[in-house]
Amino acid sequence: MTTQETIEQEQRCIIHTYARFPILLTKGEGVRLWDAEGKTYLDFLSGIAVNALGYNHPAIRETIQRQSAGLIHTSNLFYTRNQVALAQLLTDHCELDCAFYCNSGAEANEAAIKLARKWGQGRYEIITALQSFHGRTLGALAATGQSKYQQGFDPMLQGFSYVPYNDLDAICTAVREKTAAIMLEAVQGEGGIRAANQEYLAGVEALCKEHDLLLIVDEVQAGMGRTGKLFAYQHYGVSPDLVTAAKSLGAGFPIGMMLARREIAAAFDVGNHASTFGGGEFVTGVALTFAKILLEEGLLAHVEEMGQVLREQFSALQQKYPSVIMELRGIGLMAGIRFADSLSSGDLCTAARKRGLLTAVAGDNVLRFVPPLIVQTEDIEEAAAILDAVLAELV
Repeated sequence: MTTQETIEQEQRCIIHTYARFPILLTKGEGVRLWDAEGKTYLDFLSGIAVNALGYNHPAIRETIQRQSAGLIHTSNLFYTRNQVALAQLLTDHCELDCAFYCNSGAEANEAAIKLARKWGQGRYEIITALQSFHGRTLGALAATGQSKYQQGFDPMLQGFSYVPYNDLDAICTAVREKTAAIMLEAVQGEGGIRAANQEYLAGVEALCKEHDLLLIVDEVQAGMGRTGKLFAYQHYGVSPDLVTAAKSLGAGFPIGMMLARREIAAAFDVGNHASTFGGGEFVTGVALTFAKILLEEGLLAHVEEMGQVLREQFSALQQKYPSVIMELRGIGLMAGIRFADSLSSGDLCTAARKRGLLTAVAGDNVLRFVPPLIVQTEDIEEAAAILDAVLAELV
């Protein structure tokens, strides 16, 4: 089936909730993808920060083959080894104690919202940030501080208030008698790759302790090594009560997780929350393989090194095009470039794609770069060269 035939069939049989690039992808290897016409792309999108080990990674391939010959799904009515081993490994490397498994970032955030309300014992309000993104299910959507995603779905779940990001005074003012938690991204993803200030996140943690509030950190996009640490909040020296993760966690397979302090998790009783597919033996086996590579085989140090290379390459572009590159954002391999209003990030994304570089837009005229964590210096240099050529053409 050709690309055009696939597009036409998709328009007939798929509900139209996505604005797709006009590409039919057929193969992946490392940090590269191929389309049906044989064109090669350098992938700096990673399935929207999902494919942490790129494509056709030998360890992931071996795990899939081995696990598919054993257990795939049993439900949570039974014990399975991989979900316990994965939870133990991750909690050994962070400040949290125990895990709840689900299938996506939105589901992980729903679990955090429910747990915060159950723990709050009558306090149910949650403060989140403007330009945040926590998911598209109704609870996570209500937590999202962007009205454009909420339009048409009123009434929203009550109990959420939104304040400017990186504005500690605004959060202090928003705390009320019924406030149970503050929910933030350490690095806003869909909001434009905006990292928290040190004083801001530390101040929010202190505020939570002062008022006995839960600090919930959404690490769905920034977590699992993307910034050079297991979780982005670890750059700031804070200790959240709940952390949510997904995307990179499954190295391409759908899995979500909420991590919690033990005393907070105790608010959930048996039957309070569940997920039929959550923590299945197959997907946690894949996630465990990735987590071991990340935490035990030096991948975090590699991400930190490659993040510095990426920053240096983009800094050179900023010096070359100071009138249009207004700001470099992000941490590690979660990077963004904010462009002047005279230059559309969407147009840049299209032009880069035509030259063989896959990326995406985010927030306020920002081009987002989230390559696989296995990216190498020469890949980053190639991406920067493509972006340089695009800017030379459009500026």
